[in-house]
Amino acid sequence: MLPIILYVIGGLMLLGAGIAVLTGVMVALLPQLIFGGLLLVVGLAIERWRYKPLLHGGPDPRWKDTGERFVDPGSGQLTAVYFDAQRGERHYVVVDEPPK
Repeated sequence: MLPIILYVIGGLMLLGAGIAVLTGVMVALLPQLIFGGLLLVVGLAIERWRYKPLLHGGPDPRWKDTGERFVDPGSGQLTAVYFDAQRGERHYVVVDEPPK
């Protein structure tokens, strides 16, 4: 819910910057509106792309188990790391076995 609210705020800041450019009003706030809006929108897009959620289902058959296991600090769940050679991505899947 919070990312959606932040996307809306960033979009409104960019919209306000566009209106300021077209009307000549609030020109003093133009750099803050542009920089703040871009920072919110681009930062949220990068965060969403970079930090993927844990998968709770079984891994795709194409993925290779790397043997890496760790306890996810956010959820406290044991997590296995799989590598997708086709796409060059790592996937994090919750493991049901208790940590050793």
